[in-house]
Amino acid sequence: MDLRAEILLEHSRAQSLRIAGWIGHRANRFAALIHLFLHDEYRVVQRSAWIVSLVAEKYPELLTPHLPAMVARMEEAGMPVAVKRNVLRILQYLVIPEPIQGPVMNSCFTFLEDPLETVAVKAFSMTVLANLAKDYPEIKNEIRLLIAEALENNPAPGIRSRARKVLKSIG
Repeated sequence: MDLRAEILLEHSRAQSLRIAGWIGHRANRFAALIHLFLHDEYRVVQRSAWIVSLVAEKYPELLTPHLPAMVARMEEAGMPVAVKRNVLRILQYLVIPEPIQGPVMNSCFTFLEDPLETVAVKAFSMTVLANLAKDYPEIKNEIRLLIAEALENNPAPGIRSRARKVLKSIG
């Protein structure tokens, strides 16, 4: 299968599921998908993000070797929001390896502080930080302050809903 061509062929749930099924638990195919997700043009990045999420749900162990590159790419200036949004979406369901916890934490705090950041990126950042707060309870106060600021600056329903859940989870 020409993975890139198939991704560009059609943007639908059925197509994404078909490609995810073809990738399955094969590390080499997943690596090719990750390469497209991290390095291709916007439309390919956007469409491959959904497939990455689908495969990661079933086979989260395939992500492990790619997490450092995904986190590094997410931190780059000018990165398509689809990369940030989907990397964070995935990270909220994983136990983040210790070597990348610091960079992930820094990125999430930066995204929460940015008044121009999208609602989805802010919401996923809140959840990732709440998960990290289980190992780093000293960050809870900073999370609370940033959530209060986010609610003040952008009281979008997605921010309010996620903020309530995160505040409840961190106590």
